[in-house]
Amino acid sequence: MAVERGTALPMPTLPHGIQRVVKTCLLARSLKLQRIVAVKLKQDWSPQQIAGWLRDQYPGNPELWVSHETIYRSLFVQAGGALKQELIGHLRSKRRIRRSRHATDRGLGRGEIVDAISIRQRPAEAEDRAVPGHWEGDLVEGSRGTYIATLVERRSRFVVLVKLSEKKTEAVVAALIKAVRRLPTALRKSLTWDRGMELANHVQFTVATEVQVYFCDPYSPWQRGSNENTNGLLRQYYPKGTDLSTVSQAQLDAVARKLNTRPRKTLQWKTPADILDSSVSTIH
Repeated sequence: MAVERGTALPMPTLPHGIQRVVKTCLLARSLKLQRIVAVKLKQDWSPQQIAGWLRDQYPGNPELWVSHETIYRSLFVQAGGALKQELIGHLRSKRRIRRSRHATDRGLGRGEIVDAISIRQRPAEAEDRAVPGHWEGDLVEGSRGTYIATLVERRSRFVVLVKLSEKKTEAVVAALIKAVRRLPTALRKSLTWDRGMELANHVQFTVATEVQVYFCDPYSPWQRGSNENTNGLLRQYYPKGTDLSTVSQAQLDAVARKLNTRPRKTLQWKTPADILDSSVSTIH
């Protein structure tokens, strides 16, 4: 949904179509929307909070809707963009280039994922969180090359933690298949991942689970915003430098249970477990 370019840093090769999106940035066409977004940024609102608030505040006026990716794009990508660069100072993360934590080994040209389907083809119901069953996934890295996988359901922010024996795609996909098969069928719709080669065997995953995988644009971790936030919460339990090979699946399940039964502001102080349960109960 967004890629970035710093004025003093090289621009990565963009996937087909990105340049046209940047040139027709919604914020560049609406002064009113620019003013609203700028005011909220100055109040230290995050782009995600602004995007959600706009849809709630102006439900009948989609011309005043803007995605958080577009806000980021105007701040980080566009030279002379619609939003003034000093507004970056109000973001929690003020890095000029927003990169995945694993960007050093996931860059363009370091291996292409065969038959990868772009996040741009993900169904609208996944984008607007209207229907449960659409997930975001990533790896959390520990010391000595150890990892766990995190899966976050977009509507409820319900998290599933998966123990991994290693980072190779065969091991990661096998572990994800086992975890996803435990989910009710109604919750198996899609999975959004970044460009990590640990999901190179995504076709095998889809065949085994009937869950379609969509891949983010390069260097765009915010396209899995719910997952990124959850990974941050996990550091309370597994600080950087933790040897994750010593953590059992039972221990991961216990941590996931704590996260899923903790009230969340973004859910109006309901818990992910509450939201997921109510969502599934309405599916016929």
